[in-house]
Amino acid sequence: MRSRLSRSRMRRESESENNQNGEGMSLKKSHIAADMKTVLLVCSKKTFIVDAMVDKLEESGYTVSCVKADIMEVEPVEGPAGYVIYYITDDLSEKIQEFLFYLRDIVVEGDKFLYLAGEKADIEIAERMMKSTNVVTGYFERPINVNKVITTFERNTTGRKHKKNILVVDDDGTFLRSVHDWLSDRYQVTMANSGMSAVAYLAKHEPDLILLDYEMPIADGAKVLEMIRTETQTSNTPVIFLTGKDDKESVMKVIPLKPQGYLLKTLSPEKIHQEVDDFFERQKGI
Repeated sequence: MRSRLSRSRMRRESESENNQNGEGMSLKKSHIAADMKTVLLVCSKKTFIVDAMVDKLEESGYTVSCVKADIMEVEPVEGPAGYVIYYITDDLSEKIQEFLFYLRDIVVEGDKFLYLAGEKADIEIAERMMKSTNVVTGYFERPINVNKVITTFERNTTGRKHKKNILVVDDDGTFLRSVHDWLSDRYQVTMANSGMSAVAYLAKHEPDLILLDYEMPIADGAKVLEMIRTETQTSNTPVIFLTGKDDKESVMKVIPLKPQGYLLKTLSPEKIHQEVDDFFERQKGI
């Protein structure tokens, strides 16, 4: 009963804050699970190769949504897509940059695979315009081999099943994307931008590790960890605080909740990656 009441109170508080900040939509989307049999194909011009790609993907059991490079068209259908292909037929000017930023964010926040397709020069320009590393999974240069697309997707899906899943919880979107970039070479990284978003995700998923920010509005790290520990499904899920607070008072407050440790945000990306690697190595011996 205690856990159910805590959830109810946190949900009301979070909804109130989201309404004030206009963040409700992003919170809702942040815990939609990516479906590895669903493809979002972004292309502003229908071509023979686009039609052939759609036909081949659907024949192979994929659900495909084909939309123009427009935020208003992509937003209603992007949620469940595990794969996003941006087939570049647009003029890569400043007008398209806002869309590329949007595409970058939904890929990172939704833990999706992103492929850029088209002429090599256009692919290189589009990736630079996104201004982020490790967002683009791969490339399909013209002329596009549709069978290679299918083979690549199948290989990615198989590989993902063997990756450890890390849930990173932080209200700082920039820091979330940074951690994703640092860790996604070896791990499947899922992001949540609030305590309530994390709780909603954990109701349906069991990550191998949670990196939890200590200082968050409405539900801070200690409160979220307490909720995690009171749920049977997540009571033993490893949690490491990823935070700027390492004072004695903060440490003593959460010791009874048994976190697996603290990592300071000021550590270098290499050090944070190494600490996560070392954690999983230690887990092998347990």
